[in-house]
Amino acid sequence: MPAAGARCAGLRRRLPVLRWLPRYSLAWLQLDLMAGLTVGLTVVPQALAYAEVAGLPLQYGLYSSFMGCFVYCFLGTAKDVTLGPTAIMSLLVSSYAFHEPVYAILLTFLSGCIQLAMGLLHLGFLLDFISCPVIKGFTSAASITISFNQVKNILGLQGIPRQFFLQVYETLRRIGETRAGDAVLGLACLAVLAGLRAMKSRLPRAACMEPLAARLSYLIVWTSATARNALVVLFAGLVAYSFQVMGSQPLTLTGSIPQGLPAFRLPRFSMAAPNGTIPFRSMVEDMGVGLAVVPLMGLLETVAIAKAFASQNDYRIDPNQELLALGFANVLGSFVSSYPITGSFGRTAVNAQSGVCTPAGGLVTGALVLLSLAYLTSLFYYIPKAALAAVIISAVVPMFDAGIFRTLWRVKRLDLVPLCVTFLLCFWEVQYGIVAGVLVSGILLLYSIARPPIKVSEGDVLLVQLGSSLHFPAMECLRDAVCSRALAAASPPRSVVLDCCHISSIDYTVVVGLAELRQELRKHGLSLAFCSLQDPVLKVLLSADLEGFQHFPSREEAERCGGVEPGDESSLLPTGLIQ
Repeated sequence: MPAAGARCAGLRRRLPVLRWLPRYSLAWLQLDLMAGLTVGLTVVPQALAYAEVAGLPLQYGLYSSFMGCFVYCFLGTAKDVTLGPTAIMSLLVSSYAFHEPVYAILLTFLSGCIQLAMGLLHLGFLLDFISCPVIKGFTSAASITISFNQVKNILGLQGIPRQFFLQVYETLRRIGETRAGDAVLGLACLAVLAGLRAMKSRLPRAACMEPLAARLSYLIVWTSATARNALVVLFAGLVAYSFQVMGSQPLTLTGSIPQGLPAFRLPRFSMAAPNGTIPFRSMVEDMGVGLAVVPLMGLLETVAIAKAFASQNDYRIDPNQELLALGFANVLGSFVSSYPITGSFGRTAVNAQSGVCTPAGGLVTGALVLLSLAYLTSLFYYIPKAALAAVIISAVVPMFDAGIFRTLWRVKRLDLVPLCVTFLLCFWEVQYGIVAGVLVSGILLLYSIARPPIKVSEGDVLLVQLGSSLHFPAMECLRDAVCSRALAAASPPRSVVLDCCHISSIDYTVVVGLAELRQELRKHGLSLAFCSLQDPVLKVLLSADLEGFQHFPSREEAERCGGVEPGDESSLLPTGLIQ
């Protein structure tokens, strides 16, 4: 019986759907249906727009929008999270898939495999090495890059390069070629989206005691503001269709999108090219560092969003299970021609605000995307590119966090270094910005480990206290601090006491360094003692077989006893180190 109970618990941990499905109710079904439909009305226009950001045919945005919904319903641990294409991931795909669907689909498959491996090996802690300044620098730069990438569609310009600096130059040089129809429609869509967003943020919630008319008015306004992307795209499509019927078309249209569902098949591991076939190995080499950046950023977005909404709505998530869910979603998504997906903050917020009760809301969203692919793609022909560009800009502008620069200047100015390095280099190449930011953050972290704060109190006993834990790179710094104060003083202290209250662990290199420090102090008639040792540190020092090792339970007792008197026979060098 205990073994069967453990197996059931393990199965519920790996299949979180089994935790909430037995308690599912009609009331939950009604709220999940409402939330799923609301998110579906948001994801369809966004999917078309994000495919444009990724540099892929627009149908691939829809192909990427349903499998994650289905998989997460069974494997996800956060009721609010929705998986699908996002602005950040689309920008990364644009950089590493070279606007080739075959590369994008293979990148999805390999990213999913890496995410699955990380989840199975419990390697989610690696995400902790991507600091907040690096994330803020990347998302702020991505907001500007993605927004400016859509300016050409707002203005109706063709043939603008995708590299940011060339894009800025060419757009400004050719601004006189702006198509008036696209510009007017694009700016109008931006204004409507901004107005609806502001309306939603200021909309007072209708109380249950309000009259029916007031509650219906609230519901209509809230639904319109929440589904603003779909409404704007629908309105723009009707305008374009009206012009088409009248025989003149001043707008640049999306064009034909293949109708029907994608075939379920393995991703292709090679690609035909004009001069031959590109093998799998060459494709992997072409994607390069993208095979690390894409899965890591996908995991980072998903876990961060899941943690944020779990905290807000008072439930717990399992980060490693989230990695598995995202990995499976990407692997299975590659079978239906999806490009890499991750958690979407905007759609997750819509899901939560719609009152979703379980991940089953994703089934409704996924079904709506499938219905769009099966029956509505012919209508997407009339969607103006300027309207999709407005949807993208409206979605990514809030990602720019201007306040983070002021906040870091006030809180810790050194954190501005990785922030600015990431922010600036991302305009050159996304991968350079992220890698450089992580490296700079790592260097700052290692520097703080190698140069911990050291407090020295002089008197009959020289009391030395480290402000943080002691690791081997800091040993030379500690040695210099002790020797410079103990040996250079006009009246040297009788002994040196090392207060270890903040030291939770040490390694063999630290033991060797302490032994050498003690030997150097003995040459000048000084002793070295320890106080306030934590159990793991004391165990290591005793296991090192140190002769003459002395320690005190507290700093006060060490000062009262005056440390340890040096003896000719004692040595702190561990056995085996004395040559």
